[in-house]
Amino acid sequence: MIRLEHVNLVVDEIEPTLDFLKIAFPDWKVRGGGEGIWSGKTRNWIHFGSEDHYITLNDNAEGDVRDLAGHTPGLAHVGFEVSEVDGLLQRVSDAGFEPHSITTDSEYRKSVYYRLPCGIEFEFIAYASDVYKERNEYEHASAEVSHGVAECK
Repeated sequence: MIRLEHVNLVVDEIEPTLDFLKIAFPDWKVRGGGEGIWSGKTRNWIHFGSEDHYITLNDNAEGDVRDLAGHTPGLAHVGFEVSEVDGLLQRVSDAGFEPHSITTDSEYRKSVYYRLPCGIEFEFIAYASDVYKERNEYEHASAEVSHGVAECK
């Protein structure tokens, strides 16, 4: 068995990213946290998630964030499948976060992308089919995508 258990992210400050995640994942909770030293630097960390999956947030990031409109190597985004994306879009927008991209490149899926000021991009995708051939249909997937930063109202 192989499954993705967690994603470990380093941000300037934990709270702004955690605020977004709490809205996007209302059933998740802070599982734990603390302070540690990583390569000689003190930083705080938390685990936010369910009993099975979580996101680790670490503070005290240094350096520039990867430009998602550029072509430098690194993480492009973290994607989560949701049962329906419109409710999430409304909930997150009501909290002041606007998506920078919404894609409907197939009749079988819809994605909403949020790039937070911390430089991390999150994708939420809902499928309109349980048939893998339809879910993985890429006939129209070559559309140009432009990326901006999700603004907080």
